[in-house]
Amino acid sequence: MITLKNIQFGYNHHLLFKDLSLSMSSGHIYGLLGKNGAGKTTLLKIISGLRFPQIGTVETLGRCAGNRSLEMLKDLYFLPEEVFYPNLKIKEFVKVYAPFYPHFCKNQFDETLQQFEIVSQDTKLSHLSLGQRKKVMIAFALAANTRIIIMDEPTNGLDIPSKSVFRKLLAKAATKDHVIILSTHQVRDLHSLIDAVIILEQGKILLNASTEEIVEKLAFQQTIDATRVDNMLYSEVNSNGHCVVSVNDSHIESQLDLEMLFNAAIANQDKMRMLFEIIL
Repeated sequence: MITLKNIQFGYNHHLLFKDLSLSMSSGHIYGLLGKNGAGKTTLLKIISGLRFPQIGTVETLGRCAGNRSLEMLKDLYFLPEEVFYPNLKIKEFVKVYAPFYPHFCKNQFDETLQQFEIVSQDTKLSHLSLGQRKKVMIAFALAANTRIIIMDEPTNGLDIPSKSVFRKLLAKAATKDHVIILSTHQVRDLHSLIDAVIILEQGKILLNASTEEIVEKLAFQQTIDATRVDNMLYSEVNSNGHCVVSVNDSHIESQLDLEMLFNAAIANQDKMRMLFEIIL
């Protein structure tokens, strides 16, 4: 559904991506991870056709993303971290923007708002708190029922109960026909949803793998003595000893820890690319 081939992109004299290739297929919720300034938001905009690579091609839903064709846009929803909120009531916002999405479901939108405990749609968006506005936009994004849903830092501004509601809603929205991309620093909020991980580092793809493949090749363990762990890639001290990421030569069954994975990948970039056959 999404294919980037050998793209190059930069701002002024700063080259952000060089010869970057990436593909994403339907049926996955991708977690896009990276340091501040790694280019996560820019990559999402390139996929959406809002930024144009100087070199290379970008196809989204089989079409050139930069052309921003109606056929692509009606099936793609991009929810940025910072959103422009028009001076409209919630119900007016829906009336204006829902027609752009042929599969928009008003009943689904209403039900989602209720789950977020937003009762009235007569309030102007500009009068809502940051968290309430974010809930409205998440509800709209899900009700649009597009084949591609892109969300940049979707849990920013949400309180703990709302994050729980968000996870349930997104899990329900994920089907074999959809691609959902979540760019986030709040990996603890979304680790139970993500079933594929992309890590950006220094303008390159450091990792692009399913969670199943990750736990097959890496082991995530808790141990008292980290020195006894073979092929250790990364460890952190905690109150119970050490959290350790190691090469899974012994075929240990373990649970993925996204934060530990990210730290291990950054600390062992060449090893990680070799393990997951990432070609530069």
